[in-house]
Amino acid sequence: MGLLDNLESALLTGQPGQSSSVLAEAFQGIGGYQGVLGMLQKSGLGDRVESWLSTNASNLPITADEVRSALGDQHLQQLATRFGIPLDQVAGVLAQHLPAAVDHASPDGRLGTS
Repeated sequence: MGLLDNLESALLTGQPGQSSSVLAEAFQGIGGYQGVLGMLQKSGLGDRVESWLSTNASNLPITADEVRSALGDQHLQQLATRFGIPLDQVAGVLAQHLPAAVDHASPDGRLGTS
């Protein structure tokens, strides 16, 4: 079972903490959650990131194009390999799952070491 299967299984069974850890594992090669969120912030998406970390706000959505622009092809290729999915699907998967995963990985508004 690949990382994407694990992620989808965690989401379908209602185990958000598990989906957070699956993404954290995938992000290890690009700086963990901190690295990914840093790239998003540098790309002008700080309001999205802040909403995911906030303890009193709704998670703002992010688009696949915004993810693609922020992370770049090299990082998306690494993630595609980790997830075992085609490169053209990675940004969409991240756009769909990243807001909730970051939210669950930061229950007190701060990320741990992931």
